[in-house]
Amino acid sequence: MYLYKLEIQLETHTDVLIVLAENDGKAFDSVESHLARHYIATPKVKEMCIVERKRADKGTGYLVEGKE
Repeated sequence: MYLYKLEIQLETHTDVLIVLAENDGKAFDSVESHLARHYIATPKVKEMCIVERKRADKGTGYLVEGKE
């Protein structure tokens, strides 16, 4: 299993999704369901990409920077 950090470019902004998946394909497949759970109306995805992939071990994580 891997921990993926994905950037999802929507029409108005970019979101970051951290997801645990077995491979790249399953990570991409999970994006739509996460967006549907987060937003009332699922936004249109313009582009998405894997920024980082790390083997899921104890203590593995990502820091998502805040914006000022």
